[in-house]
Amino acid sequence: MPTQDIAASHSHRHPLTKLQGWPGLILRLSQFSHHPALRISKPAAKPYNRRLRPIKIIMLPILYRDTQLIAIHKPSNLLVHRSELDRHETRFAIQMLRDQIGQRVYPVHRLDKGTSGVLLFALDKDSAREMSWQFERQEVSKRYLAVVRGHPAESGHIDHALSRRVDDLAWLGEKVQPGPQEAQTDFRRLATVELPIAVDRYPSSRYALVELSPLTGRRHQLRRHMKHIAHPIIGDATHGKGVHNRMFAEHFGSQRMLLACMEMQITHPVSGEAITLSCPLAEDFASVIGALGWEHAIPANWLPAV
Repeated sequence: MPTQDIAASHSHRHPLTKLQGWPGLILRLSQFSHHPALRISKPAAKPYNRRLRPIKIIMLPILYRDTQLIAIHKPSNLLVHRSELDRHETRFAIQMLRDQIGQRVYPVHRLDKGTSGVLLFALDKDSAREMSWQFERQEVSKRYLAVVRGHPAESGHIDHALSRRVDDLAWLGEKVQPGPQEAQTDFRRLATVELPIAVDRYPSSRYALVELSPLTGRRHQLRRHMKHIAHPIIGDATHGKGVHNRMFAEHFGSQRMLLACMEMQITHPVSGEAITLSCPLAEDFASVIGALGWEHAIPANWLPAV
């Protein structure tokens, strides 16, 4: 038998092969595995491309910085730090900012992954301790914008206790009882719209732009409180309603939760000075505001620069 190269099939029990130049002849390699005239060749491996792929570096916009504090504009869909509930995530604001400024940063509060806006860090342990106490003692004033389903009252106060979630325990780093916690939120309606789009069983759909001021700092407080009063936040996959989220994705291209921390008032940990931190809406949020004609309803400095 002439010497030919034989390519093995993927069958492990009875691999079949054809001899080159012998199209009608099929052999079982198990019958000739020790024949000295047969050489089994493996498919040539593809050459390894050693060229490194370019790494896209995302720079977080810095809103404020001094020797003790730094505040950034966190984009939507970015975790503040590693979470047991999002183990697959590889990007975190705390690591990105550390690499960006070449200095360790300390988180003093949190924003949900889907929430954009003002996010504050400390640059040393003492400042981190003092700022964390300010948030814990509810001494920090915060203002959020949200798009919600329906038309809520012009203003209101929500006083509804919330159970502590599992991830809070990991954040606090200590064992606590997951019982109900006092939670309070003030809200103010800024604008409304009724769209001629059938959603669910209604021929049209109503939405509102609201300003939310949390008086306590519970996990998912604003999202859970707005669900509690039957006006869930658009884009909230956990506490919202899918048909409305999908409608905003289809008609307005919105792929995010429409909740943003717009302003925060703090006391500087060293100087004692009152500081107001604010940021403009992210472009993806601002485009929805523009499409609904709500630009006039919010402060000018909350809109992106043209």
